Formats: sequence, C-alpha cells, structure tokens
Amino acid sequence: MDSQTIIQRYDMPLTRWLGISFLHATPERVTAELVVREELCNNAGILHGGMLMAFADTLGACGTSLNLSDGAHTTTIESKTNFLAPAPAGTKVTGESLPLHRGRRTMVWQTRITTEEGGLVAVVTQTQLVIEARRRGEA
Repeated sequence: MDSQTIIQRYDMPLTRWLGISFLHATPERVTAELVVREELCNNAGILHGGMLMAFADTLGACGTSLNLSDGAHTTTIESKTNFLAPAPAGTKVTGESLPLHRGRRTMVWQTRITTEEGGLVAVVTQTQLVIEARRRGEA
C-alpha cells in the first residue's frame, strides 16, 4: 500500500477531530502536526496527556501499516509515554515516529513530540502487533 493510501486510511473520525495533519509517511518515518485547541487541553490550558498519546499512537500505527503485507493490519499492544514539557493551547506540536524494531510479529515505534521551537514535549514508545491476513478457509 502506498503512503497516500495509508494516510487516507488514517482519515478517521478521531484523527479528524484531533486535527492531525500528516506531513510525511514512509515505512521508515512518519511525521504529522497538531494544533493545540482548547478542547484538547486539561484545566491548566495545556494539551491533555491522553491527546498526546492518541497523536503518537496514530503515527506509530500508520508507520507500522506502511510495513505490512497486503491484507494484514495492526493494533497497539503496549504504549509508554514520558511527558516532558507542556504544550499550551494555541501552539502547534509536531510528531516524528521512527521504527526501533520492524519484525514479523511485532513492530516498535518511538514518537518524539516537539514544539514549534523544537522543545521536547513527550516521547512515546509503542509496540504494534502485526495481524496477518486470513487465508481462504481459515476461521
């Protein structure tokens, strides 16, 4: 599957609601940006941790999808986030997801989320399960 098809595959309600804009998508690297809107923030006016995790999860899953064989799909089985700095409402963050491991059964991606000035907001490491396509006649 080509990168444009993958990006269109990730044009889902949550991705649209978050406002994720993909900038680059290849089997080796996925980048996207997100404008921090008030409705994505906590009571302190900074991007909610769950939104950071959803952003990173989307990028890592997209990267994994670009490495799958036809008919296979993926799901996240583990994710760890280090929150390092705030991203206030009205700013923009960029996520860059790179593979740490691309195996037959699992893939591990690390996403660095930074501010426009290059400050590190969060680092997310996730493991994606590779689910092979079912063969004809398999249950």
